[in-house]
Amino acid sequence: MESNTVVDQPLIAKSRREEICHILGTSLDPEQWKDWRWQMRHRLTKLEHFQQLLKLTPSEERGLEKARDKFAVAVTPHFAELIDPDNPLCPIRLQVVPREEELVTSLGDMADPCGEDNDSVVPGLVHRYPDRVLLLALDSCAAYCRYCTRSRLVSQGEMYPLTRRIDVIVAYLQEHTEVRDVLISGGDPLLMSDEVLDNLLGQLRAIEHIEFVRIGSRVPSFLPQRITPSLVSVLRKHRVWLSLHFCHRKELTAEVATACDLLADGGIPLGSQTVLLKGVNDSVAALKNLFHGLLKLRVRPYYLYQCDPVVGTAHLRTTVQTGIDLISQLRGHTTGYAVPTFVIDAPGGGGKVPIFPETVMAYENSQTIVRNWEGHLYTYIDPVE
Repeated sequence: MESNTVVDQPLIAKSRREEICHILGTSLDPEQWKDWRWQMRHRLTKLEHFQQLLKLTPSEERGLEKARDKFAVAVTPHFAELIDPDNPLCPIRLQVVPREEELVTSLGDMADPCGEDNDSVVPGLVHRYPDRVLLLALDSCAAYCRYCTRSRLVSQGEMYPLTRRIDVIVAYLQEHTEVRDVLISGGDPLLMSDEVLDNLLGQLRAIEHIEFVRIGSRVPSFLPQRITPSLVSVLRKHRVWLSLHFCHRKELTAEVATACDLLADGGIPLGSQTVLLKGVNDSVAALKNLFHGLLKLRVRPYYLYQCDPVVGTAHLRTTVQTGIDLISQLRGHTTGYAVPTFVIDAPGGGGKVPIFPETVMAYENSQTIVRNWEGHLYTYIDPVE
């Protein structure tokens, strides 16, 4: 790999990997570590795993005891290796280790903040925008973000397998000729086998009026070992775009750089969606470091999301003004390619609203009134300090 594509991050000591393997009751085998299926089988999921890996705070202890009953806990060995064991404010740790605050419901919290259930036309297919649909392929992820928008669905085991839903989904898409854009998400679609993914993409591409197919995935961050030449071949075959998810520069490891190189060299267009998170990336320096690092990997920063008001996430959400200020301090101070669009997914089902002065209709008493693409008004409530 050329030196100018590798993120300038120091290599992590081998002993950390050995420690993780010991916690999981196995020995370190460098070849197994590179196997994405091994990584999935050896995720950290139990309280005792994290007690051995980290110096837990009382909030984390109680979160691991109680919050996991509300929303699954799982961290791949790859991602666990990045966590600072001594710092409870580690930006990697804040994203995947539950805290007691997840059990608190705050003003404005919603179970389905994006209103996807209301726009579900058949099981696993959301049709909100005129020419676009969201296809929920499965309900599992490599690791679980504590701010997950779909925590009501993901990891709950209530979504029927895609094989039982695909005929109805395809029939709907064949009938609705206005649909030209399909976003496949979940869960994480890249956890499907190459064969299953190839079959799904083939059925979508066989529909003549579907022009644009993209996949939303955090696999390159959580599980870069999954990005193999055979997977890239499937994505290239069906001319798929990837919307990736990165939140902090620390995620951009040498393994991630290799995965992104495989994808970019394979002709797969790459964009990144970043969620603005308190204590993780809510500073100009943190965002600039992340966005510059992504560009070095040929990943275009596309969206900066205001964190959705999911129940139990107030401790991770910033104010809307914070996001406005951060983008203002980035624009003009770095290349335009490194400045994503700041958006709110309008609570209640209004869709993505880019936040510029003309879209913010009012902002007072911690409430932001935004206008969406249809001219409708929606309210976003800041977390209570």
